[in-house]
Amino acid sequence: MTKLSVNINKIATLRNARGGNFPDLVQAAIDIQKFGADGITIHPRPDERHIRYSDVYNLKKVVTTEFNIEGYPSMDFMKLVDDVRPEQVTLVPDPPGVLTSNAGWDMITHQSFLRDVVSFFKSIGCRVSLFVDPSAGMVEAAATTGTDRVELYTEAYASGFAEDPSLAILPYLEAAQAAHAVGLGLNAGHDLNLANLSYFHRLIPFLLEVSIGHALISDALYFGLEETVRLYKDCLKD
Repeated sequence: MTKLSVNINKIATLRNARGGNFPDLVQAAIDIQKFGADGITIHPRPDERHIRYSDVYNLKKVVTTEFNIEGYPSMDFMKLVDDVRPEQVTLVPDPPGVLTSNAGWDMITHQSFLRDVVSFFKSIGCRVSLFVDPSAGMVEAAATTGTDRVELYTEAYASGFAEDPSLAILPYLEAAQAAHAVGLGLNAGHDLNLANLSYFHRLIPFLLEVSIGHALISDALYFGLEETVRLYKDCLKD
């Protein structure tokens, strides 16, 4: 069964809007796991506009499922991950001021850099995933870095889903097959939601994990957090 990792950045955004510790990010992570999530994802950014670096250390104490830390591999980020040693680190090519992840790695341009970074993270015991666009060529190039997995950037699929799901998913089918052919595990994330997740899960082979934050936390405003986690888990049933 494909695992659900819940990105809790938006809970931190809400907390930071008023200061203090409400909602309690650590308690939210505990509850989300209790409600059935298979992992907790966070994406600390240099400006700490949602997840703070101190949050990462606090969450490490309570995450009993899979802890997945996303981010650009700056020196500060690499030190943070070295300190915390999560089960998975997902590397994204975000510049410091970007609002949200909006592209995968150019695996040709950054191949040498990523090879060194991947080697470091694997040496400290982390599974490594690289955020990539749904391109068979980029997936195949990712394999040369030594990464364990790739995470397919699903914004294009989500944008095209309402008009033509069968067309929107085609590049992802090709990328999934390419990942399997070169021995890479397959994750996916970005703009997956209750409307488009089941279809994606049914059609994409070898899908190990999805990371979902914005849509899931938004749906929780209507359905409650426990019910929302259940609904997303239902979308991932075989």
